Amino acid sequence: MSQTTDTLPNRLYSAAQVRELDARLIAAGTPGFELMQRAAHAGWRALRRHWPDSQEVTVLAGRGNNAGDGYLIAALAQRAGRQVQVIAVGDPLQLQGDAASAFNEAQAAGVRVTPWSSGAELHGVLVDALLGTGITGEVREPYASAIRAMNKSALPILAVDLPSGLCADTGCLLGEVVRAELTVTFIGLKLGLFTGEGPDRIGALVFDDLQADAQAIEQNAYAAVRLSEAGLPKLAPRSPTAHKGSLGQVLVIGGDLGTGGAALLTAEAALRCGAGMVTLATRPEHVTAALVRRPEIMCSGVESTYALTGLTQRADVLVIGPGLGQAPWGRSLLSLAPQCRVPQVWDADALNLLATGAVELPSDCLLTPHPGEAARLLGIAQVQADRPGAARALAARFDCAVLLKGAGTLIADRDGRLALCDRGHPAMASAGLGDVLAGVAGALLAQGLQPYDAACLSVWLHATAGHRLGQQGRGLAAADLIPTIRQLLEEHSPCLT
Repeated sequence: MSQTTDTLPNRLYSAAQVRELDARLIAAGTPGFELMQRAAHAGWRALRRHWPDSQEVTVLAGRGNNAGDGYLIAALAQRAGRQVQVIAVGDPLQLQGDAASAFNEAQAAGVRVTPWSSGAELHGVLVDALLGTGITGEVREPYASAIRAMNKSALPILAVDLPSGLCADTGCLLGEVVRAELTVTFIGLKLGLFTGEGPDRIGALVFDDLQADAQAIEQNAYAAVRLSEAGLPKLAPRSPTAHKGSLGQVLVIGGDLGTGGAALLTAEAALRCGAGMVTLATRPEHVTAALVRRPEIMCSGVESTYALTGLTQRADVLVIGPGLGQAPWGRSLLSLAPQCRVPQVWDADALNLLATGAVELPSDCLLTPHPGEAARLLGIAQVQADRPGAARALAARFDCAVLLKGAGTLIADRDGRLALCDRGHPAMASAGLGDVLAGVAGALLAQGLQPYDAACLSVWLHATAGHRLGQQGRGLAAADLIPTIRQLLEEHSPCLT
């Protein structure tokens, strides 16, 4: 049964795990060629639904099982009366097993097969059946040239299983990569479709399980889980006798000169997400503005660790880093955090200072780096080539939970769990949104969630709010998210039963 992005399964797999699942299905009694035929039917159904008026189909085929899917789609289109051609970028005479059977079926259906050349004419809907999940390393010729021609054609592209050149495990680009308008993927969702550059390359996504045996799927290992509302942790309903002291006190530390708004956004988000009390420790110059904007936040001007000590002793959760800076003021305040034995969220410049080795991380922490901060923490040039690996490496190195921001935000913990959030909107590319996220996470910690669970729920609330508000277009400001996050939190975890 085909599914759209709103009803996708939650398990995400590596390429090796999908191949293992495929082998399980075959061992359980479903022939490989039958699975290939089911995949072709799913692809052909999706093509007809997405482009109902198209009368021409051009399949670009490689030389593996992905090519086999393409040849069978071509046969189905030919029998349906479409004008069909297959451009063989991989030599069809080198096809083996089920893929060779698929080529024979296409020939029997009367499909015209021509070899690839740089002057090949492309028509109608293009079906990308070049390279599947088995690709390793950079895309080589003649595949690179074929992909460039597809992308330059301005014709609609359907990718079979995943866009050719996209890494199924990480979502990184392996050289030239197809930019699809529609991707139809099978058996198990590949992690790389949802993170890194994957979301920018797959277009609309349709999933078909190929009638896979549920027991085989249940027994198979998987790489990550996709966050969905049904599987998210919940805050407990509040007792009728609840009071501010029983709901946690969040201390936000940050806001050096020129960046006072960052810490204030964090504090306001923590307040609106249900923390019993919120204190903001910031530069004395920012106190008046903070009290004018949000008098419910207890705002203290601090110049040194001495002034901060009393505040940390009363806190149940620390959120440190938004607008903190890396000057002596910020470094001195951060030096006090490792002495506080409470759950903590480290964000922004707290992470940059951690990367320098100037401070040690206490236990029960949640780190919330963007890709640049994550790279500095790991001491590498960049993390986008393997975001899942980077998230896990950070969790292992610092023995904590990690929320790696970016397209396909990832949450990892010291136990090896990995979750992915596929919500959000390009309108969220705006300053201050990370400060709001840190405050949401701090409030959830204060109300009893563990760091990994707080990260999962906070990023889902934040991304879902961004998706809703992003429908209005550009100009989304960070503070705009806070009322919507509050509403979503109440819908998900009602204050009263």
